[in-house]
Amino acid sequence: MMPKRITRSQFDRRRFLRGSGVLLGMPFLPSLARADSTTSSQDQGPTGDEATGKPPLRTAFLYFPNGVWEKDWVPTSTGTEYELSPTLKPLEHLRDDVTILSGLDKMHSHGGDGHYAKTANFLTGMPVAKTTGKDISSGGISVDQLIASHRGKQTPLPSLELGTEPVISGIDSNVGYTRLYGSHISWQTPTRPVAKDINPRVVYERLFGKGLQSKGKDTQSYQNLLDYVLEDARQIRGKLGRDDQFKMDEYLDAVRAVEQRIEYAAKHPSRSWEQSTNDASIPAPESGTPGDFREHIDVMLDLMVLAFQTDSTRVATFMFANDVSGRGFSFLEGVRGGHHELSHHENKEEKIQQYQRINYWHVEQFVKMLDKMKAIPEGEGTLLDNSMIMFGSSFSDGNRHDPDNLPIVLAGHGGGTIRGGQHLAAQGQVPICNLYLSMLRRHGIDLESFGDSNAEIANL
Repeated sequence: MMPKRITRSQFDRRRFLRGSGVLLGMPFLPSLARADSTTSSQDQGPTGDEATGKPPLRTAFLYFPNGVWEKDWVPTSTGTEYELSPTLKPLEHLRDDVTILSGLDKMHSHGGDGHYAKTANFLTGMPVAKTTGKDISSGGISVDQLIASHRGKQTPLPSLELGTEPVISGIDSNVGYTRLYGSHISWQTPTRPVAKDINPRVVYERLFGKGLQSKGKDTQSYQNLLDYVLEDARQIRGKLGRDDQFKMDEYLDAVRAVEQRIEYAAKHPSRSWEQSTNDASIPAPESGTPGDFREHIDVMLDLMVLAFQTDSTRVATFMFANDVSGRGFSFLEGVRGGHHELSHHENKEEKIQQYQRINYWHVEQFVKMLDKMKAIPEGEGTLLDNSMIMFGSSFSDGNRHDPDNLPIVLAGHGGGTIRGGQHLAAQGQVPICNLYLSMLRRHGIDLESFGDSNAEIANL
């Protein structure tokens, strides 16, 4: 059974800034952690990570569609002395904070169509039922939701599911699968996908508990959340050590910056919108959503970072786009046509170059998020140190729809349990679920197996 959602009133007051019914989560601050550790049990003091004074472990799974050009993705050498491949070059300055994994397979994805039976089980690893809409099944609960079922009671939101494109319904008559499978990677049960939020304003309101106030019937102008809680912030700030005061100020500035971007998007929902392909599966953005795809990605990832920073949730997923996405990337130099079309490169050099450039751009967005997490001090390290952020796609080469040798990068040190700085190349048929089992056990979830796993990832 999945955990029930928990109201913020069930959490210790020190973890939130308050004002006019608004609760704004606070980052991990050692000054308050030390104070909380002396709270008596009858005062309902903190438990778990807060009681130890250590930051909690956060986990995210970032998915991009349509695979990669493998020759420019997989490093040619392994171990700690490997050289980053051309597509992964943006990770160079984060080399010590990432683990490149190659050779991981999804054996249960060899049957079925090219895409849907591979995306729906990205985080389950199990067989997907071929169906046009009835009796859907992803084969099992997804790894993120299993983490949420064990850790979700410790945070206001058990989990956070984000994306940029709405769920696509209907049937792909070419393969006889429901398109629903291409819109979800998070599954609460094998038959129940978890809806993802694509509107930054909606995500913001979920995180902080109160909608921003409209100033007019036909406008999308909002009163900033910080206006409600600044008095409480000033009072608490005076009780913090100097280092924690700096952290508090940086955090409030980050919240303000996200608020301003969401407000701007609400006022200019169609700015820079251009649909460079005729793919009907990509609707124009809804009200309150950035019209520029790049800005949409950026603000959603910033919201995920804020969610982790404030311990609003400890597990999240993000879909850069739905499966079979034909989104255009004409904002990249030399790229024409849709993403899905270019992934079917037919070994033509002109298409391969454009395809690889899109892969490279996705890595750049991943790096921007990691840079922000690494810049946030937390405990004796950083937010990135206390996280596991997986980034990858549901198959390798887009032309072959190959579910083996998946393109996977794991960032963060898992609270000191992941070495980083190496390329681990699996030999033989090694399920990607071995990685998921390794991640689950780092959350203290002691399972014998997950999906089709048969062991943990060695030397991780």
